[in-house]
Amino acid sequence: MSKKQKSVEPKHIPTKRQLSKWQRERKIRRIIIVVAAIFLSGTIGYAGYGYYESKVKPLHEVVIEVNEASFTMDYYIETLDAYTKDADPSQLSYMSQIVANQIVQDELVRQGAQSLGVEVTNEEIDDEIEEKGVPDEEAYREIISVDLLREKLEEYFASQLPDTMEQAHIQIMLVESQKVAYDVIAKIESGNDFAALIDEFSCNPQAEGDLGWLPRELVSNPLVEDVAFNLEPGEIQAVHDESTGKNVGYWLIEVTEKDVEKGIKARAMVLGSRQEADEVKAQLTADNFAELADEYSQYMGEEDGGELGWIKQGDMGSEAFDKVAFNLIPNIVSDPVKDRAVQTQDGYWIVQVIEKADRELSDDTGERLTMKYLEDWFNEQRDNSTIESYLDQEKADWAVDKVLERR
Repeated sequence: MSKKQKSVEPKHIPTKRQLSKWQRERKIRRIIIVVAAIFLSGTIGYAGYGYYESKVKPLHEVVIEVNEASFTMDYYIETLDAYTKDADPSQLSYMSQIVANQIVQDELVRQGAQSLGVEVTNEEIDDEIEEKGVPDEEAYREIISVDLLREKLEEYFASQLPDTMEQAHIQIMLVESQKVAYDVIAKIESGNDFAALIDEFSCNPQAEGDLGWLPRELVSNPLVEDVAFNLEPGEIQAVHDESTGKNVGYWLIEVTEKDVEKGIKARAMVLGSRQEADEVKAQLTADNFAELADEYSQYMGEEDGGELGWIKQGDMGSEAFDKVAFNLIPNIVSDPVKDRAVQTQDGYWIVQVIEKADRELSDDTGERLTMKYLEDWFNEQRDNSTIESYLDQEKADWAVDKVLERR
């Protein structure tokens, strides 16, 4: 029996029109895929670019340069975070510039210490981190490194001190005028106690008196230093100092009008001493108050010529002024009114050398000299350095926000 043959359906052969249609469809699909890929790529790229511009790029921006050393925003944020870890968040904005300045100072210390051969080892930093219990992170390591360098720099400058130095045992007093200076010197030479006279005549008693034994380097006022180390023991001298400030002044006050509600309309000038106040008052006429005030007064009123305008009690912040001014007869200039609530310039230093010798440094004097040498050295480092800061307030605020985000 023969097998039936399977029927074979003839293959369908597409027409030219169908082939053309399929080709168009495939082409369209390819175009759609390409366009979609380009769009997706652009979207991802745009998003990535936006993220880079807003999140990544600012972190790599240089915000501080100290000579050849550059510090990025990322470094600044880490350092700001470390220095303000225990600070109230509301203080971060205020401290942002302080930390920026600290970065500059720390780098100057690092560079300067290197030039002196002063170094800190990783082991010393590790020990300090363990002792303080702070994170072993770059920012903290940098801070601790500089702290250790400062300690070693103190030791370095202490080691440079000589065993003995020329020193003088000095007493000083600042008085308001040459006349007072000569009167005080006469009293001292007559046997009056220097310290007792300070309470009566000194303009700044809290900063004067017996300075003890000092080398030249620790006498803060160059005029006093020059006089003291040129005097013989027991000698005393007055030296004029135009730039020094003192806590005393003398008012010359004139009231031009009075009103129950407005108070008084006045003009006034402040002179640096009773002697000067007397001399200026002696020159006053009916129409030269403003001229003399412009020339001599150390108090600037609302307008030129010492004009104060209308004032009431308390406006000048001086009881001495109020006590006289509000009891003056109009158009009569007061006698000089002494007032310790104002500060004036120009005075006379009275300098007395008790003893002078080449002697050993006391512990306190040695410490003060060490700190002065260290400070002078640092100031020289700063003055001879190129320092640039690009950290404006907007960038500082951005950094503060980043610090707060991580807390």
